[in-house]
Amino acid sequence: MAQAIKQLVQDKGISEELILKTIESSLLAAYKKKFGTTENAVIRFSEDGTDVTLFAQKKIVEKVEDPVLEISLEEALQYNDECEIGDELLIEINPKDFDRVAIQSAKQKAKQTLREIQKDTLYSEFKDKVGEMIIGYYQRERNGNIYVDLGKTEGILPKKYQSPREIYRPNDRIKALIYEVNKTPSGLQIILSRTHTDFVRRIFELEVPEIYDRTIEIFNIVREPGYRTKIAVYSNREDVDPVGACVGLKGVRIQAVVRELEGEKIDILRYDPDPRIFVKNALSPAEVTQVIILDEAKKQVLAVVPDDQFALAIGKQGLNVRLANRLVDWNIDVKTETQFSEMDIAVEAKRAVSALFSEEEEIVKISELPGITEEMVETLKKNGIEDIETLISYNEEELAALEGMTAEDAKKLSEIIKENVEVVEEEIEEPVEEEENVEKEKVGEAEVEYKEVVVEEETYECPECGATVTPDMTVCPNCGVGLSFEDEE
Repeated sequence: MAQAIKQLVQDKGISEELILKTIESSLLAAYKKKFGTTENAVIRFSEDGTDVTLFAQKKIVEKVEDPVLEISLEEALQYNDECEIGDELLIEINPKDFDRVAIQSAKQKAKQTLREIQKDTLYSEFKDKVGEMIIGYYQRERNGNIYVDLGKTEGILPKKYQSPREIYRPNDRIKALIYEVNKTPSGLQIILSRTHTDFVRRIFELEVPEIYDRTIEIFNIVREPGYRTKIAVYSNREDVDPVGACVGLKGVRIQAVVRELEGEKIDILRYDPDPRIFVKNALSPAEVTQVIILDEAKKQVLAVVPDDQFALAIGKQGLNVRLANRLVDWNIDVKTETQFSEMDIAVEAKRAVSALFSEEEEIVKISELPGITEEMVETLKKNGIEDIETLISYNEEELAALEGMTAEDAKKLSEIIKENVEVVEEEIEEPVEEEENVEKEKVGEAEVEYKEVVVEEETYECPECGATVTPDMTVCPNCGVGLSFEDEE
């Protein structure tokens, strides 16, 4: 029995204690099959666990009514000459005396118990490994699903979790991600995957030590299995280039990853907290000339690329831009430089870049002003200035007096305001006369001239962009188109 136990421990990975419990339960099953009860069955193992004995515990009585539970004094004295009526006696049962039905019952109980123990043991072991990499060998295939030998058990690589680029043959070595572990009536079910993004993450951790030790962090991974993967990385140390470390010397690291993915294209790019730069990086390998945020709340952005880069930016069947959308979590609209200059959206986009009011009088945020720094935006925000309309009401001296604002920053902000104030005020449909003097003091001489034109002269709309123009203008101040006015008699 000791040899059989050792063999089970090695083959099934079951502890010796659980095997002894299995032997006990199988003997009890056989006892119950023969005697109809286990109420008086007693099982004892030797100290070294090499032997087991089954006893029937019986009470000594004068007249036996239940031979299973009771024994007469005369019969009991044959086992022990010192026993008396009322004592309980342990009588050894020889398992060889069991009939074939009882033995079969014991076997079934032993098999069932061992299966349950093995299932629970393996479940506990593999449940803790979900999300980790494992290596197995191709065993068989059925209905497109591949069964992988994992040693103690087998895993299933479903067809939907297989890369369309990969072909497997018997005994092929398969590296996969443990995706899911379930207990089923038929046994343990271990679901494997080679299409999950975490599979790519684990491969990079194996090939790039800097990712494993968190010197380089993976911000996001998006993937179209078998075709292309985009991975955004950043470094926690300034002296470590995240992209270069992932590529490796002469591309040795990235080549190892590509080989494991059977030639799938991989774009490694640098993550940047600025969505404009991040979008530009995400559209690689295409070159992007400029990125314009159209609607920050709705996360809509426009990316402008050279005419000859449009197909590369979009990718085959839109794959490149689709992955870039998922990577940055923004809706990216890609246009060529020619399309950008010709489409109506170009006018609104350019206004957004210049931090102007749109035709619907929506205010563009201060952070979109050209030339303004993040430090300036943060300082203004701390002082309660979060929109351009509030900002233009401050002159240079008042800006310099703000907490955290330097005189140099105040001068730069004033210059930015002066460059844009004329176009801003063109969007105001009806100036308020009683506030005219206040506005003149706040926005300067250019504003005074504009107010006088609004009050004293007729105004028209530019035929090109719809901006307000007056008869004394020869060029639209907004879009630059030439103007001509005919005198009415």
